[in-house]
Amino acid sequence: MALASRFSAFALAPTPSRAAAVAAPYHRRRVHLVRALWVLSLGALTALAYRTGCAQSQRRLSLLRPKFPQKPSALALHSTGMAASSTVPSIVVYVTVPNREAGKKLAESIVQEKLAACVNIVPGIQSVYWWDGKVQTDSEELLIIKTRESLLNSLTEHVKSHHEYDVPEVIALPINGGNSKYLEWIKNSTRDN
Repeated sequence: MALASRFSAFALAPTPSRAAAVAAPYHRRRVHLVRALWVLSLGALTALAYRTGCAQSQRRLSLLRPKFPQKPSALALHSTGMAASSTVPSIVVYVTVPNREAGKKLAESIVQEKLAACVNIVPGIQSVYWWDGKVQTDSEELLIIKTRESLLNSLTEHVKSHHEYDVPEVIALPINGGNSKYLEWIKNSTRDN
C-alpha cells in the first residue's frame, strides 16, 4: 500500500478515446505546418525588406539580418530588376472580365496585337468591390498578362477600348527576375512599342 501511495502522483491520466488518439497526430502535423509557414513568411518578409529598401521593414526585421554581408553573385539583378541577359523590363498585368467569352476574346486580341506574349485566363474568381455607393459581389475571370513594361500604356488603352466595363481593372506588377529564357521569350513575342 505504501508503494502505491508513493507513485499516485505519477499516475497516468485516463486513456484518450479512439477519436482523440487519431486526432493527435493530425494536430501535431498541423502545428508543424503552421510553424513551417511562419518561418517561411519571416524569410519572405526579410527578402522583401532588403529588396524594397523599406526602412520601416528593415527596422522591424533587424534581428533577422545576416551578420556578414553577402557579395553579389555574377547573376545579380540590375537596378531595373531584370536578370543580366538580353531581356527587357517586363511586367505582369491583371485584368478582370465578366465571363469566359469576354476573357477569351480580349486575350486573343491582346496577343494578336503583340501587346503581350501570353495571357492566362483564370476562371471562377469572386470579386467583392465598392460600386455605385454599395458593396457588390460578382463572379469574374482573371486575365494574367505577361508583357514588356514599355507596352503598359498601349495595353491599357487596348483594354479600355475593348472591355465591357466602364472602368476596367488594369493593374501592373514588375517582374523582378525569373527564367531568363522565358523573359527573352516575352521580349521576342511582343512588339517594340
